[in-house]
Amino acid sequence: MTIGFPQRIHIIGSVGSGKTTLARELSKTYQIPFYELDNVAWIRKDSGDIRRTDEEKKEHLQSILQTNTWIIEGIHQEEWVVESFQQADCIIFLNTPYPIRVFRIMKRFMKQKIGIEKAHYQPTFSIFFKMFRWNKRFEQKGKPKFFKQQSDLLNKILVVQHKKDLHHFLQQF
Repeated sequence: MTIGFPQRIHIIGSVGSGKTTLARELSKTYQIPFYELDNVAWIRKDSGDIRRTDEEKKEHLQSILQTNTWIIEGIHQEEWVVESFQQADCIIFLNTPYPIRVFRIMKRFMKQKIGIEKAHYQPTFSIFFKMFRWNKRFEQKGKPKFFKQQSDLLNKILVVQHKKDLHHFLQQF
């Protein structure tokens, strides 16, 4: 028996895990709009990004959650994001191996610096080094926190370490 493809998907993982790439692919294949949580957390302006307040983030995210279909991706798991986990039909946790994420951070930075890849932020060395810190912090603290906080949602969490894991999941539809 095949079941319908999930219409509300939350993708979480560390920096360089492939969240945005997967969200774009699923969005294109299944015609579901995708949203980056960084763009919910920040107001993007040419003059520089402005951080939204927790209330503004919640309101903006709520406007997305009120639609019938969505793919939300991001590393965020603070209180303002909790409802998106609860409303998701499926939560995809990208557990990409740490060395692969490190390589992707370096590759992305080089592509952004030479203008091959667009960034929502200024790709400075400061941000580059922060990405390594964020990656390590997610591995040590964010991942355990996620599974502890979302323990009541384990039945809808798909842990993906390799593309074959995701391919097996997608074959159901």
